[in-house]
Amino acid sequence: MFAFATTTGAGGAGGSMITIGYILFIVAIFYFLLIRPQKKQKKERNDMMSKLAVGDEIYTAGGILGTITRIKEHTVWLRISEKCEIELLKSSIGGINSNKSTEE
Repeated sequence: MFAFATTTGAGGAGGSMITIGYILFIVAIFYFLLIRPQKKQKKERNDMMSKLAVGDEIYTAGGILGTITRIKEHTVWLRISEKCEIELLKSSIGGINSNKSTEE
């Protein structure tokens, strides 16, 4: 009375393997383009933060240049002019200033 069509054969299994292959390919692309570089950048930042020392010239995320005078657990004191020091969070440090000023 009713006829049911069944599909058996290599076509169904092969299609799912191709789909799994595409998914694995996309995951690999995300890993190499997004996750891996982000981990590397985080490791470099942690290394830089652990190597901060008094006397280092740094810049902040806001663009302030200065010299570290004191280091605490979560903050640093930054001399930005002859008579002006500010305390800022370590997380706001943009990096170590490699273009040290030669003005005298």
